[in-house]
Amino acid sequence: MERRKFFTRLGIGTLATFAAMPLMSNNSNTMESTLPVPLKNGEIQHMVIFDLRHEKGSALAEKFLKDGQHILSNLPVVQNFQVFNQVSLKNDYSYGFSMVFADKTAYDTYNNHPNHATFVETRWKTEVTRFLEIDFKSI
Repeated sequence: MERRKFFTRLGIGTLATFAAMPLMSNNSNTMESTLPVPLKNGEIQHMVIFDLRHEKGSALAEKFLKDGQHILSNLPVVQNFQVFNQVSLKNDYSYGFSMVFADKTAYDTYNNHPNHATFVETRWKTEVTRFLEIDFKSI
C-alpha cells in the first residue's frame, strides 16, 4: 500500500497517539516506546511533569530519567511506567513520568514505599526545580 493511503487509513487520532509515545518505558531498559493502555475501572493514572536542574538532554538529565525509571518501575504496584520528553509548545515543562495503579490502595502503597521515599528525598528534592502532579481515574 502506498504511504499516503496508509496514513489516510490510519487516521489522525492514531497518528496523534504515535506522536505522544514515551521516551522510555518499563518494558525494557532502552529508549523503546510502547502504546498507551486504556485504564480499567478503578485504576489510577499518576503523572508528573517536571524540570530538572540539569541541562535538557545532558548526561545528568538522562541519568536522572533512567534512575527514576529503574527505581520506580520496579516497585511491585507500579504498572505501565513511562518516561516522556515534552514536545508541546503550550507548556514549558521538560519531562514527564507516568504510571498506572490498580486502585487507591496500590497508589498509597507506592507513595509510602521506602524506595519511592528515598528517591524523592535523595534525587527528586535535589534535582527537580518544579513539577506538576496529576492523578486521573477513567469515567
